[in-house]
Amino acid sequence: MDSEQTKPLAKLVTVSVITASLCCLPSVIWVLFAGSSAIVAADQLSSDLYYSWVRFALYGVSFSMVSYGLVLYFRNQGVCTLDDAKRERKRVVNTSLVVFTAAVLAYLIWNFVVLEIIGITIGLPWEDSAFWN
Repeated sequence: MDSEQTKPLAKLVTVSVITASLCCLPSVIWVLFAGSSAIVAADQLSSDLYYSWVRFALYGVSFSMVSYGLVLYFRNQGVCTLDDAKRERKRVVNTSLVVFTAAVLAYLIWNFVVLEIIGITIGLPWEDSAFWN
């Protein structure tokens, strides 16, 4: 695979990771733009979103985006029917596994390391619940 073929997959993973992290990302952005006066409200927002059905809805939307994106990707690659998919089974399975694995790993790093460190740095009280504690 050359970089032109993997570019749509990288965009797909990036968008799905951002979508899945929308329970925490708005709080970080809010504090970045509103300052320390918004810390309590932003923390409550992220808690309300993360510990409710919204987090699982975002996971579902993200999974659906990756699935639909893979269908479009393979259709653009000439895999349009189930017979084509059977003939190209190795490529379809391997590419799908790589994309789903990359999306999950990128989400874990983005949400539980990067956003957590940024949130703690800007004053959000997330340090006690950080995974490294």
